[in-house]
Amino acid sequence: MKLWYQSLAREARNLAYGADLRRIVEAAAEPGTTVHIEGLEESAGIGAHYRFLEYHDTKEVLYNALRAEKEGYDAFLIGNITDAGLDAARELVNIPVLGLSETSMHVASLMAPKFGLVAIAGRWRPRLVENVERCGMRERLAGIEVMETSPLELRASFRDAARRAEVIARFTAAAGKLLAQGAEVVIPAGGEVSVFVIDAGLHEIGRAPVVTGIYELVKMGEMAVKLRRLTGRFTSKLFSYAPPAGDFLRRIREAYGPDVYPDAPKPRRSARRTHGTRGGTRRRTRPRR
Repeated sequence: MKLWYQSLAREARNLAYGADLRRIVEAAAEPGTTVHIEGLEESAGIGAHYRFLEYHDTKEVLYNALRAEKEGYDAFLIGNITDAGLDAARELVNIPVLGLSETSMHVASLMAPKFGLVAIAGRWRPRLVENVERCGMRERLAGIEVMETSPLELRASFRDAARRAEVIARFTAAAGKLLAQGAEVVIPAGGEVSVFVIDAGLHEIGRAPVVTGIYELVKMGEMAVKLRRLTGRFTSKLFSYAPPAGDFLRRIREAYGPDVYPDAPKPRRSARRTHGTRGGTRRRTRPRR
């Protein structure tokens, strides 16, 4: 089994975060599963923090989804709390596509009725609420608490034990506030924080599970592939993620290239037939007497 793990970090393989992410992903994968971790190469890799920048990053994510399917990967995993490009990728390709945020919330909902999110900064609250509502999980959300840190501070913490300990302390304090609000599962809403939490072995706080999302995304990716192999289906292509077809698909491929929407229904040749005819010739019928 081959999984493509798409990070939204710039050149993730060359970062300290990328090395730690690789170690954690490989620990989650079962024997026989290989996971390719890809960062962003063309974009700045900071789109998760502002909508305009996310717009540019998402294009690269989508073309990487096409590349993953073309190169024989069995599933495409979007490893960012924004789930950038999730719906479009599901429409675009046929292999299972899973997002970190959606997967974390659905797994948390299997563990308890209520979950809470720990954000890295206050400005993330609206984005996280949007994700919760997009997934239909508003009634499950107990609350969102903030650590008040920054991406730069988190990056600096990767090789600084004191800084990392401070991040864990802030996360634990925010998680405690969520438990007081009725949360029964805690989700760290940030890739770097998730790495720190996993390395600290912090999988429970006050008997409440901590769903970091990285382990869950890999394991659910494996499950999706196995289900598809058993049944031949996973992503619904009926309405929400249905690809274009017919002459419209032909025009799209002329404009965007022949590789878009692989394995979509092939355009049919237009054939004019008269109602009630066979082979284009009207059939004569004798009038009834």
